[in-house]
Amino acid sequence: MKLLGISGTIVGRKTSASLTQFLNMVKQNHTDIDIELLDLNDYKLEFCDGRKLNDYNEDTQQVVKTIKNADAYVIGSPVFQASIPGTLKNVFDLLPPDVFKGKVVGLLMNGGTEKHYLTMEYQLKPIVSYLKAHVPPNNVFLHTSDFDENNQVTDLEMVERLKDLADELIIMSTKLKK
Repeated sequence: MKLLGISGTIVGRKTSASLTQFLNMVKQNHTDIDIELLDLNDYKLEFCDGRKLNDYNEDTQQVVKTIKNADAYVIGSPVFQASIPGTLKNVFDLLPPDVFKGKVVGLLMNGGTEKHYLTMEYQLKPIVSYLKAHVPPNNVFLHTSDFDENNQVTDLEMVERLKDLADELIIMSTKLKK
């Protein structure tokens, strides 16, 4: 099984750092899982404008191909202006509408106020559900105060919630594959 972490921003480091920490937790407890981090900051994505995929640049095609080829996902995103970043929404617009069909997509968001968790509930969950994902019930929202100066999640309760999400995501994915 291939688990893909998608860092849905090109700004800041908390999102990719928390995803890396999450993916390392998965690898520690599930050594048979192939993990990969897709950090949108590493790509020059073109804006979705309705062209066929093969008419976009190589980076855009590679991002879509990488997403389509994974078996399970965790999508990381910061909250900007009470919404997901445009970069992440652009990726969703590039994907076919059944890209996550029969697959599990965990959600990991971070923001500067506790109320930003609503962005996960009212924006990100509906989008991945539209794309036919199975979304675990125990996704994780991280507040800025949950991170140390190196962007590592240090709040013990949040670390435990990350571990729980990792286990839940793998269990759900394994059961759905059968």
